[in-house]
Amino acid sequence: MTTIDLNADLGEGFGRWRLTDDEQLLSVVTSANVACGFHAGDAATMRRVCDQAAERGVRIGAQVSYRDLAGFGRRAMDVPAAELTAEVAYQIGALEVFARAAGAHVAYVKPHGALYNRVVHDEEQAGAVVDGVLLAGASLPVLGLPGSRLLELAGKAGLPVVTEAFADRAYTQRGTLVPRGRDGAVITDPEAVVERSVGLARYGVVTSHTGTPIGVRARSLCLHGDTPGAVELARRVRDGLEACGVRVEAFV
Repeated sequence: MTTIDLNADLGEGFGRWRLTDDEQLLSVVTSANVACGFHAGDAATMRRVCDQAAERGVRIGAQVSYRDLAGFGRRAMDVPAAELTAEVAYQIGALEVFARAAGAHVAYVKPHGALYNRVVHDEEQAGAVVDGVLLAGASLPVLGLPGSRLLELAGKAGLPVVTEAFADRAYTQRGTLVPRGRDGAVITDPEAVVERSVGLARYGVVTSHTGTPIGVRARSLCLHGDTPGAVELARRVRDGLEACGVRVEAFV
């Protein structure tokens, strides 16, 4: 039977401000990418999401980012490799405290936003992220885009690699994500998102922004938690997958 993991970005609030409906999304997804305080999140939020994820048996992942609260981690930044390595390890370590307190542990690492896109091609920044995971002291799986420098270097370093796809993001013909600033970069039609999810899970194929089918083999499917109607869309995606015979389960 075909299996797929569903992950979502959670804990993306700060203080009294909340962006994602963490509790409801945790009833749908199997892996939670928890913001570690650099693009969003704070200590109380991290603890709350870890408690809720552990209670529901959802795997906890560290969503590491550039230090960019004002820009939600989506602004291009040039961070020295040694500094980025330390900051990645710092974020993983902070989340691990709350995961352990909840009776769980950090099960994987996923970059966020500008860092996610940067490490697709940038060897230095990708290597810094891998070094940060190693510095954190665990052989954690790394979640990223198929064919990225990040996954290549993580594999060479002996870390498990997990390929990821996006049902609600437009793809270029090269298999990379269309930048968010361009028209059509985010897919908002629920039926289209469900159809793309099934195609990715069952056949490893998605239609690019030019209308050309491209191969995207992925073990995990990302559902963005910060889009309008995210919870209902996530439920429709999971229902659509299971109706087509796809088993939804965590990759770790």
